[in-house]
Amino acid sequence: MSDEATGQAEADAQRHVLVQVDAGVATLTLNRPDKLNSFVGRMRDELTAALDSLGADESVRAVIVTGAGRAFCAGADVKYLTRLIESGNLDEATALVEAGRRVVTAVRTMPKPVIAAINGAAAGGGANLALACDLRLASDRASIGQTFNRIGLAPDWGGSYHVPRLVGPAKAAELFFFAEMVPAQEAERIGLLNRVVPHDELMDVTREWAARLAAKPALALRYAKEAVQRSLSSTVDEMLDFETAAQRDCFGSADALEGVRAFVAKRPAEFGKGSE
Repeated sequence: MSDEATGQAEADAQRHVLVQVDAGVATLTLNRPDKLNSFVGRMRDELTAALDSLGADESVRAVIVTGAGRAFCAGADVKYLTRLIESGNLDEATALVEAGRRVVTAVRTMPKPVIAAINGAAAGGGANLALACDLRLASDRASIGQTFNRIGLAPDWGGSYHVPRLVGPAKAAELFFFAEMVPAQEAERIGLLNRVVPHDELMDVTREWAARLAAKPALALRYAKEAVQRSLSSTVDEMLDFETAAQRDCFGSADALEGVRAFVAKRPAEFGKGSE
């Protein structure tokens, strides 16, 4: 390995959040594999900053979130949390929850699709980071769990919002109350995951999904993402109003012009070539 490559590898090993961009797809990797990618220090802030940067980067059209090593994310670093609780430092402990809130908000407000590639265990805040993403693919070796009350805590990182909407209130109560890790196949069956794939195929399948999304009209996907979120708390009339405004914006976009011309000409559309 060259000195430059060695230096890059050492720098990557010291960063808790890695970002790689290729052909319009950004891959964001949580990078504490020896600690199952549990959150510590400024890691949450690093994650928020990376998400905000990718959201503002017009060259990025889809984002993948995954974990290094054998886990997606084990949630909070319990040893660090223990020190805060033992010292009675409730302000700092609460600040960790607020930092998690900023991560979830960054995922949900990003104007492009975010895919979680769940490569292993996703527990507590790690589970709810995955659930905040728009789509979730998981390895057949993965598991996901609302493990908060194992250490005397209540759900955070948006779990109280996303879990009941994905699985219904009765199943959500079961997941919260018993705090068990759910195998990927069962998580797919109850609606927590979009798809489970063989472990060795996870990143290939995820990248294929992301590439397909990156080739789609960005403005239309942005409004589709917003529509899903708005529909959970809106009336029919409110959604019809939203659809009218969104469609008017799309009508005036370069992608819509390209889309209808390509359809009439019976050729594949090439989106993203002009301004939106």
